Amino acid sequence: MAKAEIVFATITGNNEDIADIIAENLEEQGLDVQVDEISQADVSDFEDADLCIVCPYTYDEGNLPDEGMDFFDDLQETDLSGKIYGVAGSGDTFYGEYYCTAVDEFSRVLKEAGAIQGAPDVKINLSPDTDEDLDTLDQFTDQLVAKLEE
Repeated sequence: MAKAEIVFATITGNNEDIADIIAENLEEQGLDVQVDEISQADVSDFEDADLCIVCPYTYDEGNLPDEGMDFFDDLQETDLSGKIYGVAGSGDTFYGEYYCTAVDEFSRVLKEAGAIQGAPDVKINLSPDTDEDLDTLDQFTDQLVAKLEE
């Protein structure tokens, strides 16, 4: 059974919701899923997983979650060659050019660590509470599973 590790950062609960939706979708497809808050996670959790998912928030003018900086820094020193990754996070379109830049940054460092992108990055405005958001997250998980099965 393939193993998925989902790491999320949240202040408002939006990214925990995103992580939970993804976890439920992956479990329905038969994966063994572990979900951890980013300050409680260790990059070695990704080394032990087949599928690595990060659900970060972006705040202010493009800042990464403070509680996730150690994890982010450790990712830059980790070899995740052959792992499949996905990034789905929330932000606020009010911030314009800085909207969901944490998603972009985590995707970049995962790719630089040698991981293979399994689905396009997902950016959710605020909370995942529309049918469109739920459909997007369903497609995201379907694409990740399909990439694992290649």
